[in-house]
Amino acid sequence: MKKALIALAVLGLTGGAAVAQSSVTLFGVLDANVRYTKSSGQTLKKLDSSGLSTSRFGVRGTEDLGSGLKAGFWLESEVGVDTGVAANGGAFWGRRATVSLSGDFGEVRLGRNKTASRLHLEDFDPTAATGQGSVLSVYSNLGSGNSTAFGRADNLASYSLPDGLGGFYGGVDVAAGEGATNNKLEAARLGYKAGPLNVSGAYANATGVAGKYKLTSIGVSYDLGVAKPSFAYTENKYNAAKQTIYTAAVTVPLGQGLIMASYTDSKANTAAEGTAAYTTAGVAAVTGDAKLFSVGYVYNLSKRTALYTTYAQIDNDGKGTYYAAGSTAGFVKAGQKSSGFDVGIRHSF
Repeated sequence: MKKALIALAVLGLTGGAAVAQSSVTLFGVLDANVRYTKSSGQTLKKLDSSGLSTSRFGVRGTEDLGSGLKAGFWLESEVGVDTGVAANGGAFWGRRATVSLSGDFGEVRLGRNKTASRLHLEDFDPTAATGQGSVLSVYSNLGSGNSTAFGRADNLASYSLPDGLGGFYGGVDVAAGEGATNNKLEAARLGYKAGPLNVSGAYANATGVAGKYKLTSIGVSYDLGVAKPSFAYTENKYNAAKQTIYTAAVTVPLGQGLIMASYTDSKANTAAEGTAAYTTAGVAAVTGDAKLFSVGYVYNLSKRTALYTTYAQIDNDGKGTYYAAGSTAGFVKAGQKSSGFDVGIRHSF
C-alpha cells in the first residue's frame, strides 16, 4: 500500500509523464596572446585576446522529451581576456542566445546566432574566421550597414537538416527586421560531406540602408591525409557595388601540431571603391582591392590546451584600408600595408 502511494505521488509530480533526462554544461575558451602590428609604418604592441579561437564562456543544455524529440538552449558570451570586458557591441549573450527543438526532422532554433552563410565561410578558412588570418578581414558590406550575411543575426529563426542524409547537410535562416531598416536577412546553405570531401554553397540576402546586400559563395576541401587543401569563391553585391573574393588555403598536420596557410584576393569594382567596409570598435575600414596572406602554427599540449603563433599581411590597393586584427583602422592609409604577428595560448574547458 505504501509503495502504491509513493508511486502515485511521483506520478502527480511529473504530470503523468516519464521523467525527462536533461543535462546542463558550462563551457568556454580562454585565448590570450602577445601581438605586434604594423600599419602604414605605425606600430602597436599589446596583450590581446582571441588570436586562435574567440575567448568566450557559456552554458548549454538539452532535455530528452522522448520519442527522439529534444529541447535545448545555448547562451554564449564573448570576453576579452586582456581586459575582462564583454564584447559583441555590449550584448552580454552576443555570440549566441538560442532555444531549440530537434528530432528526426532536423533542428529548429530561435534567437541570436551565426547565419548559415557565415558557417559556410568558416568551413573553408583554416582560422575559422578568427584572429590575424581571418578571411573576413577583407570582406565588405559595401556601405549597406548590414554585415549579417557574414556574421551573426538577431531575431533569427533557423532550420538545420538532420543527420543521416547520405552526407548532405544544410539549413535556412530568416531574420525579422522588427521595424529596423537594415536587420532583415534570408540565408541558406547546402553541402555534401563524405570521407575526405566537403563541398558547400551558400546564399544570403540582407536588407541594407538603401537596397539588398547579396552574398553568394561556394567552397570545396579535400583531406589528403598529409594535407587538406581548400578553395572558396565569394561574390558580394549591393546595388551597383560588387566585391569578388578568392581564397586558397591548406592545413598540414605536423606531429602534435598543425600548420595553417591561406591566400585571399579581394577585388572591388568602381562603385564599391571607397564605401564603408565594416565597423570595428566604431572605426570603419574602407573598401578597395586587397590581398591577404596568412601563415600560422598550432602546437597541442593536450586536448584542451594549445600554443600558437600567426603572421598575416594585408596589401591594400586603391582606396582600401583593411587592417590586421589587433591594429587600428586609423593607422592604415589608403592603398598601404597592414600586418600582424602574435604568439599565444588557448585553453578550453
